[in-house]
Amino acid sequence: DRDTDKKRIEELLEENMVLEIAQKQSMNESAHLGWELEQLSKSTDLADSEKSFVFELNECASSRILKLEKDNQSLQNTIQELRDASLTSRESSLKFVELEKENQQLSKKIEKLQNQIEKEKQSNQDLETLSEELIKDKEQLQVVMETLKADKDRQVQNSQI
Repeated sequence: DRDTDKKRIEELLEENMVLEIAQKQSMNESAHLGWELEQLSKSTDLADSEKSFVFELNECASSRILKLEKDNQSLQNTIQELRDASLTSRESSLKFVELEKENQQLSKKIEKLQNQIEKEKQSNQDLETLSEELIKDKEQLQVVMETLKADKDRQVQNSQI
């Protein structure tokens, strides 16, 4: 995903540069046409036919200037959209990196907790085994005590006879 994002950012930056160059060329052409228009309008000693030609040329230049200004505005909008898209892509990439780090930290915590659970299980099992052994020892001691008591009672009875 990062490689795709990086590639997309590079493509957007390249497209952005191309649009900026086109915008500059458009602005230069617009300025040149404006200069031509100004030069033509300064010529006052032209004949009527020449004036008609100049008027036509002025109209054509004005129309072209308007078209170039419209194209320029469209290019400006596209540049801004590309900048916004590039920023969004960078933000997404940063968020992805943060989430990846958080995921790794959580994985380590889970692993620690699983190890702790295993140790607790083993400890519980050891305690159960010990408890069973103690119960058996207790039962054996009770049997021994009963045997000793019975022997003692017999000795007491035998000594009284």
